[in-house]
Amino acid sequence: MGKVRQLRLAKDAMDREWADSGLDLDAVAGRAGYSRYHFVRAFKSVYGETPGQYLTHRRIERAEEYLRGADLNVTEICHLVGFSSVGTFSAKFKARTGLSPTEYREKHVGRGAALIPGCYAMLWAGGFRRRESNSGEAR
Repeated sequence: MGKVRQLRLAKDAMDREWADSGLDLDAVAGRAGYSRYHFVRAFKSVYGETPGQYLTHRRIERAEEYLRGADLNVTEICHLVGFSSVGTFSAKFKARTGLSPTEYREKHVGRGAALIPGCYAMLWAGGFRRRESNSGEAR
């Protein structure tokens, strides 16, 4: 398998699992057949940014969509897109967009359809996990 194809497989995995706050660099590197350090260097040489930077950009893009279209607060969006700290999320969001999440929402809301109710956005995004009974069967 070629270098670029291996890296593309790992990038595709990050594209699918971007919201998982536990997304592990070692696991993604393993999918590409690299050690974590070699993977970071190879990914940056092909895509122009590190895997961490790429993943952050994907998460911020998704957060922008939620801020424009879903009736969720910033903390809920922070966790939905895979950040565990609101402070880190807000700082990265502002560095990428030039606006805080709240400023971004104020600037963009009201330019289209009504906001999607938060419960629907959470359900669609996988924010609600199905509880399992003691026997292990889904309810």
